[in-house]
Amino acid sequence: MAEFVFCFIALCTCVFAFLTVTARDIFHCAVWLAFCLLSVSGIYFYLDAEFVGVIQVLVYIGGIITLFIFAIKLTAHIDDKTIKQTNKQILPAALGAAVFFVLLFKIIGSNPWAKIQPDAPVVSLKQLGLSLMTSYALPFEFISLLLLAAMVGAIVIGKVKR
Repeated sequence: MAEFVFCFIALCTCVFAFLTVTARDIFHCAVWLAFCLLSVSGIYFYLDAEFVGVIQVLVYIGGIITLFIFAIKLTAHIDDKTIKQTNKQILPAALGAAVFFVLLFKIIGSNPWAKIQPDAPVVSLKQLGLSLMTSYALPFEFISLLLLAAMVGAIVIGKVKR
């Protein structure tokens, strides 16, 4: 049963990733990307990496996808149906992707992963939160100020001049 749940989440991730790159409407691409990232966070939760799953949802889905959607909606004529949305290099791209994945599977399959993996220390979410708010408080605040400056910059750049 556990393998079925993991395979189902992984299949959903692959399907949403495929829909992300093949959708014709850019807004739909952003929505499929949000579902793909949500599936990835589901994999993190399934593998007992709750912190990484929560960060995936908050940062990528809550922040980045929201930024993408605002950028799509604020950009003039980006969803115009007269703009050609096709690519004439689909055959070389598919061939290159196939060669890449064959090489990737051969390299991953030939590596003895179980032999070289050390036991990871167990860190609870509470311990991680305490370390972020005590010993890593200054870098945490610096990153939040940097993200705030990026958001203000994006608003200033995206502002329509009248």
